[in-house]
Amino acid sequence: MQSGFIFDIKRYSINDGPGIRVTVFFKGCNLNCAWCHNPESISHKVQKLYSENRCIRCGACVDNCSEHACILTENGIVTNNKLCKLCGKCIQVCPTTATEFSGRNETSGNILKIIEKELVFIDQSEGGVTFSGGEPLLQAEYLFELLDLCGRKGIHRAVDTAGYVKTDLLLEAARRTDLFLYDLKMIDPVLHKKWTGVNNELILGNLQKLSEAGSNINIRIPLIAGVNDCEKNITQTAKFVLKLAGEKKKINILPYHNIAQQKYRKLGLEFNTQNLEEPSKENQSEIISIFESLGLEAVIGG
Repeated sequence: MQSGFIFDIKRYSINDGPGIRVTVFFKGCNLNCAWCHNPESISHKVQKLYSENRCIRCGACVDNCSEHACILTENGIVTNNKLCKLCGKCIQVCPTTATEFSGRNETSGNILKIIEKELVFIDQSEGGVTFSGGEPLLQAEYLFELLDLCGRKGIHRAVDTAGYVKTDLLLEAARRTDLFLYDLKMIDPVLHKKWTGVNNELILGNLQKLSEAGSNINIRIPLIAGVNDCEKNITQTAKFVLKLAGEKKKINILPYHNIAQQKYRKLGLEFNTQNLEEPSKENQSEIISIFESLGLEAVIGG
């Protein structure tokens, strides 16, 4: 059995494909989107999280840290990352789980056992399993084994990808996948690099290849006010999607929100340094209308 690096497993998920699903979140991403709502997914390494509101300032972590990396301040515990060896002693003695790790190795067999425990809900709702991230295709062999294991059990399989991966790996995944949730941030390559850190040429090309292979694809567009919600970008996106081979693709609009603020705090990171804003309800409705006027089904969420 393959072993892979994940950071979360979400049961009873209803936003990552049809029906009730189990979503497995792979750790590690090769994009750095300014609006990322899973900041713990970006790093390929184990990360230490700290919740100040849970901390009772007991000092147990300070007393048990052999590296003297934990420091008790008036604002709670501060970790000296240069000294911290991620040994986990602080987590073991914390009485309130104020300190925790993000990132762990799991075998494909263990993941399958977790999924199988939810089969009663999956079967009744025509749901399945979704492999998300981060970018799951950065751990391609692990992903392929999980897809094969679920396929043998007749479990519906979805892969959530940004498409910034080698084309042959994506097409290999397509042979094992029932549905792709494909992130399409924006069409303009310069703006795409500005906001995500990478050019979108490979992403757009892979989407075309995946469509030509006959894959079932839902397009997911994270919508951020002042970034990609203008009429020009939406119209260009719609026209690009319309040219894709196969059946017309469904569009899921995912409006930006600030729910991830606490995650950034736990990681000791600044939140929303670009002053991003949620698109207005009126603008969301207008964007839905643009897609529909061009013959594409678009919905908020999903």
